[in-house]
Amino acid sequence: MLIKYKKSYEKFAMGLLSFMPNEKEIKVLRNTMKNYETDENLQLFLWKDEEITGLIGIEVSQHEIEIQHISVNPSFRKQGIGKTMVRAIKEQYPDKELKANEFTESFLDRCEEV
Repeated sequence: MLIKYKKSYEKFAMGLLSFMPNEKEIKVLRNTMKNYETDENLQLFLWKDEEITGLIGIEVSQHEIEIQHISVNPSFRKQGIGKTMVRAIKEQYPDKELKANEFTESFLDRCEEV
């Protein structure tokens, strides 16, 4: 189930974000978290079944949604969680076009192949 980020999930979110290649440095990671907490156009969601296993961050504009970050706990990869998160975002914003940034483009392309 997709759940909206709140401050009490910060450690989970930072841990999952740290799997993104561009989020390895702690300063960058903290800045990313601050942006999600302060910019109303940026939305961060966690994926939770029995435990939190994934994260997807988006930027919402008038006509589109751009996936900024997507990450799945390595222990839960290859189970379709990333694709399920993308589908859930599409369902939540059905009137907007879904796009990727340079860091999420290859993953989104793989999602659309299925």
